[in-house]
This record gives sequence, C-alpha cells and structure tokens, in this order.
Amino acid sequence: MRRHLGTVFELTYLALMTNVLLTVTLLPILFVPLAAPLAAPALCAAFAVFAGHPGPVVRTFLRAWRVTFGKATAVGVLATGALLVLGADIRAAWGRPAGAALIPVLAVLILLVVVATLLGLVALASDPAARIRDVLTIGILSGVRRWYLTLPSLGVLVLFEAMFAVKPVLALALAASPLLYVVWANSRHTLMPALSPIERTS
Repeated sequence: MRRHLGTVFELTYLALMTNVLLTVTLLPILFVPLAAPLAAPALCAAFAVFAGHPGPVVRTFLRAWRVTFGKATAVGVLATGALLVLGADIRAAWGRPAGAALIPVLAVLILLVVVATLLGLVALASDPAARIRDVLTIGILSGVRRWYLTLPSLGVLVLFEAMFAVKPVLALALAASPLLYVVWANSRHTLMPALSPIERTS
C-alpha cells in the first residue's frame, strides 16, 4: 500500500512540477508570439524529465533546458521560419488555378516540418551532443518510415496546441505533462531503431 502511494505521489509530483517548469519557461510566448522558437528547449527539457523518471525533476529539467538551449532554439527557429514561408505560400496560392496542385504539396511539407521538429527534439533530448542535421534527418526519416506511430503523436500534439490556443495557462497547468508524456513515449518508440546512429555520430 505504501509503495502504491509512493508511486502515485511521485507521478503527481512529476506532472505538477513539470507543468510549473513548462509554464515558467514558456511565459515569453504568452506575451510575444514571435518567441515561439523558445518552446523547443522547454519541450526538450520536459522530454528529458520523462526519460529520467524516476529522478530529480527540477534538476533534470533545468540541466536539459540549459544544455539543449542553443541547438533546440535553432531547431525551433528553422521550423518556425519554414512554417511561416509555407503558410504564406498556401495563402498566395489560395484561389488561384495552380493552387489545386500546389496547396496539397505545401500542406504535406508543413506536416513533414512538424514531424522532423518533434522527433528531432525528442532525439536531441536523448542526446544533447547530437548534431542538428542528424536529429532532423533521423526525425524525418523515422517519422515517414513509421508513420503509423507518428500520426498518434501528432494527434495528441494538435490536441494540446488547441487547448493552449484557447486557454494557455490552463493547458500548461493541467494538461501539459500527461499529453506531452504520451507524445514523448510514442515518439521515443518511433525513434528507437535510429537513436544509436545519433550517438555514434555525435
């Protein structure tokens, strides 16, 4: 009985403290949407906490946030830039004769950018020393090859983003850890065959 209570307490602490840390690190985005790339190191840190459980939540989060900040932010900047360009292209093609052919292609490219970014951040959380090119390449290849695992992760991520768009503070305070844990666990499984090559090339 005590063991079960201890496990429940550990999981509750993991969820609540990770939510608090995510809320603090993502505060700039709530006020300055252009700071969206800063979400990347926060996600890396949360993924590292999940991977390190059971372990020190605060220390693991802060350490992962610090060591992945540069590379994760660069990934976030690349993803944000690509999504803005592709979104602008879709808007420009909308209603034009060529739009019927271009828009589906652009939509697929947007999906691939999101997949590469998500799986790349999970890989980077696993190995902060890995090169950005490697994690993005492995992210996109693993995401496409194991698309049946990628789609559920994207569905959960879309759900979280929808909640965040409507009630950002509530989404971070209550739903962030459970939903992101599902995304991390599934993404980790998606990447499993490719994680050792990252370690060999880092």
